[in-house]
Amino acid sequence: MITEFIQFSLTPILIGILAGISCAIPGNFLILKSQALIGDAISHVVLPGIVVAFIFTGVISTIPMLLGAAGAAIVAVLLIEIIKRLGKIEPGAAMGVVFTGMFAFGVLILEQTDTSKVHLDVEHALMGNLESLIWLKAEGWESLFDRDALSTLPDELFRITLVCGLILFLTLIFWRWLKIVTFDEEYAKTIGIRSSLISFSLVIITAIAAVAAFESVGSIIVIAMFICPPAAARLMTNKLSTQVIWSIFFATLSAIFGYIIAGYGPHWFGGENAVSAAGMIAVFSGIILMLTCLYGPYRESVGQKKV
Repeated sequence: MITEFIQFSLTPILIGILAGISCAIPGNFLILKSQALIGDAISHVVLPGIVVAFIFTGVISTIPMLLGAAGAAIVAVLLIEIIKRLGKIEPGAAMGVVFTGMFAFGVLILEQTDTSKVHLDVEHALMGNLESLIWLKAEGWESLFDRDALSTLPDELFRITLVCGLILFLTLIFWRWLKIVTFDEEYAKTIGIRSSLISFSLVIITAIAAVAAFESVGSIIVIAMFICPPAAARLMTNKLSTQVIWSIFFATLSAIFGYIIAGYGPHWFGGENAVSAAGMIAVFSGIILMLTCLYGPYRESVGQKKV
């Protein structure tokens, strides 16, 4: 049983946890700045950017994916401005039209492009490929100390670990500036903090998290993790540092129990087939948010902010 768990469940759960944490940390600041839609938007925009990058390079790798996502984000911003000025509609509506339109465009390109060799298709874009990220060479816990066995770990685990570590490092380094800009942008300007640069950097970090997570877990988890764990954490505390810790805990909980329920839940209720791990992780994060909405100690004081 232990060997089977390490081979078939350990790495997908770890990747799910790291992807959730990578999205949840910047999600805290986006929610407090009332910009939660940015995380959702980037999750939609990265798809056509990644597909176009693949068409030009013929490979799925981190640098082309990031460049493709950045290019798609620039196109999205330009389209939003054009629609706002020509159509004279409110910004939220313009954002919704552009992001959903670009995501649909990405799906259409996927359907018309031969991406089977790299496992990039519509289902992969939505649900990811968590279930396939297994570690067959593992023979038990001792494999964690076996260099040959470790070399066969899925590449996605190393990439999402690197991105998660980078996000944690940058958050700790720029914690003070992030707090000030998040809670009082005008005050940040008066003391010399370039709030626009900090905000732009936050969007870049959000894009990096989205691209890194998208490769393994698909857009559904990315969207859910940018919003659900931070929103649930906000209902548990009025202190930012504690909120970030709660969001990490909720993202971890969602990945672990979501994956377990996806694999074994149907059998508990008489079913024969497992369900999508990505979908169930997103569902479980939504359940956590619902419970905090009902029972969270700070659900009645969400409008208040404390650092």
